Amino acid sequence: MDAKKEILKIVVVGHVDHGKSTVIGRLLYDTKALPEGTVEKVKRISKETGKPFEYAYLLDAFEEEQRQGITIDITQIQFHTQKRNYVIIDAPGHREFLKNMISGAANAEAALLIICANEGIQEQSKRHGYILSLLGIQKIYVIVNKMDLIDYSEIKFNQIKKDMDKFLNNLNVFPLKYIPVSAFNGENITKPSDKMKWYKGKPLLDALDLFEKDNALEDKPLRFPIQDVYKFDSRRIVAGRIESGKLKVGDEILISPEGKCTKIKSIEGWNVKKPLKEAVAGESVGITLEDEFFNKRGEIISHRENAPSASDFLKVNVFWLGKNPLVKNKKYKIKLVTQEVEGEIHSIDKVIDATTLKAIENVGEVKTNDVAEVTLKLKEKVVFDSFSSNPNTGRFVIVDGYDVCGGGIISRAKTEEKYNTSTFKWFESKNLYMLKSLIFKLFTGKIKNIKNST
Repeated sequence: MDAKKEILKIVVVGHVDHGKSTVIGRLLYDTKALPEGTVEKVKRISKETGKPFEYAYLLDAFEEEQRQGITIDITQIQFHTQKRNYVIIDAPGHREFLKNMISGAANAEAALLIICANEGIQEQSKRHGYILSLLGIQKIYVIVNKMDLIDYSEIKFNQIKKDMDKFLNNLNVFPLKYIPVSAFNGENITKPSDKMKWYKGKPLLDALDLFEKDNALEDKPLRFPIQDVYKFDSRRIVAGRIESGKLKVGDEILISPEGKCTKIKSIEGWNVKKPLKEAVAGESVGITLEDEFFNKRGEIISHRENAPSASDFLKVNVFWLGKNPLVKNKKYKIKLVTQEVEGEIHSIDKVIDATTLKAIENVGEVKTNDVAEVTLKLKEKVVFDSFSSNPNTGRFVIVDGYDVCGGGIISRAKTEEKYNTSTFKWFESKNLYMLKSLIFKLFTGKIKNIKNST
């Protein structure tokens, strides 16, 4: 892959046996993107197991998965065209592996939703479409696979398109393209098919280059969750990964949720000869600050003029995958970037039937594989953005005991706190930090009696 080219991540989803892995396998096979020896290895394993060679096996990460005949782990494979580099994420279709599908889709900018031409739209097809909509993935192609099983019928293809459009459009999802293919036979994958001359669009490989990338994360407001604080010689280095935006030496920053303001004194990188002047989204760096005060894991650094929100009541959409139902009045751990906080379900507002989109209200629990709109009540405030504005700081996981049992996205806060940083514009000297802190507390109502605060 050319390191100078842009990268687009695409997740591939669909009902089990509709041919997700076969589509990708054929694509990689025809573009000669597979590592040397891969095809020979798969043919050997197929012979040992007494199965015919399948392009889907090219993606299976382990021989055991091939013997089971299903794809379990999310497989990420890279290839490139003249325009860009691609990371293809093959996400499982089985209901019990929905957790993996969600984690794969959450890292993608675009999606291919695979539907089998002769079986049509299945429950998992609709469920995956619904989850893609909740994850905010709007760049979607619907790939109608196994067209050979319906004799490459244009009429049946158009019926599938009509039915899927009816469902997805109700989710405000409008597929950019419907592409008919026969992955096993290589029809309409890398070149137009002579058997579907009625199809006037581009084959799959060419169509991928038509996806437009989102605005780069570095163009979004700065979000720098603190992972840890280290002391080296006389320096206290605040370390973390920049989730969005960029920072540079001298920037005025806000540290939430406490509302502390200071400036960046230096940027420290790993394995660099001298301090950096600037760092951008995706980079893990350490910074030193002009003001020395207590920082801790979980706080989020932003620029003063583009502060995130903070609240202990959140309206969220949850995908529940735990063996036990999600219930009210039970303690769970909520993890949002580097933040970890105890919380509980304050209310279950409604459960969504992903196959019919019907809302079920007045329910007492959220069952395995259900999608629900709930209100979270947290023990303390967390710092966040709505998922639509910044996915990296707008999604979270729910831990029950020691297991990650669910994930969700934040739609909004029930009560929200935004920091009015103009309050601090009089204070530029680091020696006035304590005064700034006191005034912040007075303005936000965190203390009511100055005597009690000193």
